[in-house]
Amino acid sequence: MNEENKLGNGVVGILAETVNKWERRTPLTPSHCARLLHCGKDRTGVSRIVVQPSAKRIHHDALYEDVGCEISDNLSDCGLILGIKQPEVEMILPERAYAFFSHTHKAQKENMPLLDKILSDRVTLCDYELIIGDHGRRLLSFGKYAGRAGLVDFLHGLGQRYLSLGYSTPFLSLGSSYMYSSLAAAKAAVISVGEEIASQGLPLGICPLVFVFTGTGNVSLGAQEIFKLLPHTFVEPSKLPELFVKGKGISQNGKSTKRVYQVYGCIITSQDIVEHQNPSKSFDKADYYAHPEHYNPVFHEKIAPYTSVLVNCMYWEKRFPRLLSIRQLQDLTTQGCPLVGICDITCDIGGSIEFVNRATLIDSPFFRFNSSNNSYYDDMDGDGVLCMAIDILPTEFAKEASQHFGDILSEFVGSLASMTEIADLPAHLKRACISYRGELTSLYEYIPRMRKSDPEEAQDNIANGVSNQRTYNILVSLSGHLFDKFLINEALDMIEAAGGTFHLAKCELGQSADAESYSELEVGADDRRVLDQIIDSLTQLANPDEDYISPRRETNKISLKIGKVQQENEVKEKPEMTKKSAVLILGAGRVCRPAAELLASVRKFSSQQWYKTYLGADSEEQTDVHVIVASLYLKDAKETVEGISDVEAVQLDVSDSESLLKYVSEVDVVLSLLPASCHAVVAKTCIELKKHLVTASYVDDETSMLHEKAKSAGITILGEMGLDPGIDHMMAMKMINDAHIRKGKVKSFTSYCGGLPSPAAANNPLAYKFSWNPAGAIRAGRNPAKYKSNGDIINVNGENLYDSATRFRVPNFPAFALECLPNRNSLVYGELYGIESEASTIFRGTLRYEGFSMIMATLSKLGFFDDETNQVLSTGKRTTFGALLSNILKKDADNESEPLTGEEEICKRIIKLGHSKETATKAAKTILFLGFNEEREIPSLCRSAFDATCYLMEEKLAYYGNEQDMVLLHHEVEVEYPERKRIEKHSATLLEFGEMKKGQMTTAMAKTVGIPAAIGALLLIEDKIKIRGVLMPLEPEVYLPALDILQAYGIKLMEKTE
Repeated sequence: MNEENKLGNGVVGILAETVNKWERRTPLTPSHCARLLHCGKDRTGVSRIVVQPSAKRIHHDALYEDVGCEISDNLSDCGLILGIKQPEVEMILPERAYAFFSHTHKAQKENMPLLDKILSDRVTLCDYELIIGDHGRRLLSFGKYAGRAGLVDFLHGLGQRYLSLGYSTPFLSLGSSYMYSSLAAAKAAVISVGEEIASQGLPLGICPLVFVFTGTGNVSLGAQEIFKLLPHTFVEPSKLPELFVKGKGISQNGKSTKRVYQVYGCIITSQDIVEHQNPSKSFDKADYYAHPEHYNPVFHEKIAPYTSVLVNCMYWEKRFPRLLSIRQLQDLTTQGCPLVGICDITCDIGGSIEFVNRATLIDSPFFRFNSSNNSYYDDMDGDGVLCMAIDILPTEFAKEASQHFGDILSEFVGSLASMTEIADLPAHLKRACISYRGELTSLYEYIPRMRKSDPEEAQDNIANGVSNQRTYNILVSLSGHLFDKFLINEALDMIEAAGGTFHLAKCELGQSADAESYSELEVGADDRRVLDQIIDSLTQLANPDEDYISPRRETNKISLKIGKVQQENEVKEKPEMTKKSAVLILGAGRVCRPAAELLASVRKFSSQQWYKTYLGADSEEQTDVHVIVASLYLKDAKETVEGISDVEAVQLDVSDSESLLKYVSEVDVVLSLLPASCHAVVAKTCIELKKHLVTASYVDDETSMLHEKAKSAGITILGEMGLDPGIDHMMAMKMINDAHIRKGKVKSFTSYCGGLPSPAAANNPLAYKFSWNPAGAIRAGRNPAKYKSNGDIINVNGENLYDSATRFRVPNFPAFALECLPNRNSLVYGELYGIESEASTIFRGTLRYEGFSMIMATLSKLGFFDDETNQVLSTGKRTTFGALLSNILKKDADNESEPLTGEEEICKRIIKLGHSKETATKAAKTILFLGFNEEREIPSLCRSAFDATCYLMEEKLAYYGNEQDMVLLHHEVEVEYPERKRIEKHSATLLEFGEMKKGQMTTAMAKTVGIPAAIGALLLIEDKIKIRGVLMPLEPEVYLPALDILQAYGIKLMEKTE
């Protein structure tokens, strides 16, 4: 292929990162590459992926090769080349598209040689930093990982520093982030430290131990996420002095006052670190950004005297007061300030913390600064403050950071790889392209103009009284999101269009998505009216909705509020209307996360058309749901909601009535995902406090008896709002009610539902897996069943349930080889659905892969499910699974002595016990797969064959790694229309698979139970359910919007009529 045709050829290259030895991140992991390649170029835009070999990349070359990537240093075939950091200039290939963090769009001087190479070689450059979503925030970043790694690293050093000061602390056992195999392992280590603090305490001499976090962005949130794994209390900045009142906070729960059993956290923002020079004026953020010279620093007076560890996550510019200067530290040291360390995650060298004068390395992360002699040391011993400023923190969690990054980047790769014209790109990618075929795109045409004005040279000229002044000149200050929102382009265009000139006198570049930039332009014109016109135009750019009165003409400097301030002014003009609601989710199991994700995303969805259509929301009002997830163990709640924004995790024991009352009183709706036995207690509390309740469990008799009380309290208790029961009810009622409305009679109703492994995960003899203890599922196989077939009532004894299984195929999915078992009493549903008198067939069944029931029936008949105490297990002596197998299969044998170790021997024994060869062979394979032939000891808790079988099934039939589960729900309704003398067959099918998202597997079962339950809560929040009392989703006002929202949210229901 010719060089000029490489762009858009669908071949993607992945660079080997060479700038830093610690850089192990990758833009795409092998799993991302697999999806891009295996789905085909027609769907993904990617035909090949070539990966440069790297022995240090977090994912080995062989893993890329296994999924179909090519390993080669030569990327000449690639039209799109991806990296993380800037590649070396000589590595740039002409006529290609590149995507990486280029750090060029603000005309950063050190990276201009790279940009020159890109332009001269006709390269298209997409900068990750510039891919901005509709919410105005960067889509690709590593901020939280910097915060997470930074705090783990500092806690590691903190233990060593305290040891040198004579204190042994639990922090001493913690390693640096890169020493752990995963983020989860690092968190587990921090949790272990926290448990030791909670049980053993910290020395009184270092307490209260106060961590102060600056800023509220992703970096700060990541650091706080690690901090919260320790036993902690957050304190308002104004309350910090109270921690140091003698004796306060030392004696906890009656424990010794010589130890302290928690740490303290404090989050500060700009308003806590400065105050206006005029005592009568309060802090105003917009004014502070525009006129920082009007504010004095107060951090060293109000916050620092109570700070043990300063975790700096806030970007700083030179025009703002420093957070902490050398002189201020000297004064604090003489006053006995407890400050022991600075964790500068921003790595802002010589910035807001004056004495942080160097970046540190991952393998040499600390230095010590002694303010008394203004000296620096590389050891932990002696006086001074411990400092850390690592500039490549996210790579310490390279695996998770790469997975997070690739999850987002992989959505864009196809567009970039197949792009031949920039106009073909989606808007957010088009805006992120600094150059296209060697030409700067229109948004970045300001860069050459910025480069012509060297800030250092300009400042020297001004200091020496020499400048390129016209007859009339003025110094204009521009602050705001000048570069990431391209306002600098507009400003420079206005100056030049009016006939003026500019000279860049100062430029401070915001280094994060949240940070603003600041520029000073010397603007000149030979006509005073031209200069006045420029000033007016720039002011209107800053304040487009305000009537501007020109300043006094003799003023030689104006400050313009651009970007962020403009947005704030717009809010004042037209305030956003938001309805605040709150939901308490009880239980932090697998089902919780999908429910919490949906509810926490309501603010985003509530402005979308489907939300307004199905929920009838006021177009001027957005709904904002605060989600609280409560669990008996706080750790479980935190793990469940990790990564979900604006969700609070709390500890709650529902048997503690006082705590339950407290949390229920704070919300509008309670969503209980607890075991069914707990619902009545929760329901009674909801009735007392007049709060709605939603559950996914069957409505039992105890809950049904609360109907009138709930009705009197004016609340709805909505039960059976999951999958089965739940979606099955709603699909059935929609089909049946549609038939009745059209004057039809339901002649037959059949329903089939199963939670199964996906075909790829059905990789064992039973073709089945458990995501919970299998005991319940096995016992369900003994339940009797009843159904109606062609007018006859059929009863199935529990002992014969497996034998009653029949072959079944779903018409829409004939490749699934399934079988169906009757599911309990189907006749109940005839009454619920109002078809008991008209339907001659009413059947509900459970789906399994074909062959499951034959094996389970055989195991049951052989005695593997006997729950009576087994004689081999009741002797008090430890026995093996192999011995138990011999006992089970030889109990009726005459003088059988040979060991049962292989499939052939086991199969023969089963045949001798009266089973067919086919049945015996499949049962033998299952027995061997489970491990019953193994000579390992059975746990002492197993007292019966049933216990031992459940133990092995839970071990061997579990989901591992990325294995997906599957939910299949299928209804068939036969309707007779007497007036039209015709019969119609209606079907509705739901097929859902588990989904790997951001490194976590969300099971299909969790989605199809949790999401409907959350939708039920949402319908109550929006007051779309008017019926009060105990309710199931059998009413149109529940199931019609619920089914629509399910589909809008991505769970597809396929309907068909014949």
